[in-house]
Amino acid sequence: MIRAAHAAVIVTAVLLSCLPATAQKKKPITKAKPVQGKPVDELTRLRDEFIKATNEYKASLEKLLTSYEKNVAKAETRLSQSRELFAQGLISRNDVTVSERTLAEANDKVTETKLRMNSADAQVADTLVEAEAEKSLAKGKPMAKGSLLKTAAYIRYNGGASWALSDAWKVQRFFLDAFKKPLPIAVFGQGSIHDRWRLDHHNAMDVSLHPDGAEGQALLSFLRSNGIPFLAFRAAIPGTATGPHIHIGRPSYRY
Repeated sequence: MIRAAHAAVIVTAVLLSCLPATAQKKKPITKAKPVQGKPVDELTRLRDEFIKATNEYKASLEKLLTSYEKNVAKAETRLSQSRELFAQGLISRNDVTVSERTLAEANDKVTETKLRMNSADAQVADTLVEAEAEKSLAKGKPMAKGSLLKTAAYIRYNGGASWALSDAWKVQRFFLDAFKKPLPIAVFGQGSIHDRWRLDHHNAMDVSLHPDGAEGQALLSFLRSNGIPFLAFRAAIPGTATGPHIHIGRPSYRY
């Protein structure tokens, strides 16, 4: 019996010696490396983002327009009723004036929304270009007052003058005197598109001029001579003519 047990031990030892090393000692399981996807084409990404944002912005404006038009209809009915009551001597002339003012304000909102719908492409393009630039501006070093920075995409002038939108008339008057036509302002102050992307545009305005054109160059010279800060964008959204513009005021930052 002892011999049988001894033989069993020998057989077991022989069998173990014949097994491959991987069977005797398990190697740690290594996870397969994830396959790296192709780098995103920045031009395609920017163009697709522009198309998506424009469609969403227009859709939001259409809903807003419908709401404002309903308000106009209600204001018209209220004004008609007020005039009838005034004719009957039941309300004062001041009550009619209030109804007239309410209707005028409702109509102004409809007009403003329609204008925004007509310029939606330019508004979205300008904001998208500024949002892209904000990424690089946030990484850059602070600029000294009066300094100028030129890149392939934009020109930044950190003017030392105290700028406010209430000073916009000075820029408008210069352009009107120089070119006998109004300054092509695309965006004045904070718009709903800036709210959607959380960009602070409260104290800035965008002008639809290419910075390398004659009118754009004249405007940039005027701004620099008066110490007014600006960002002049050369880049356009791929596949479109929108994007190049002059942002008057401090850069827009995310909040």
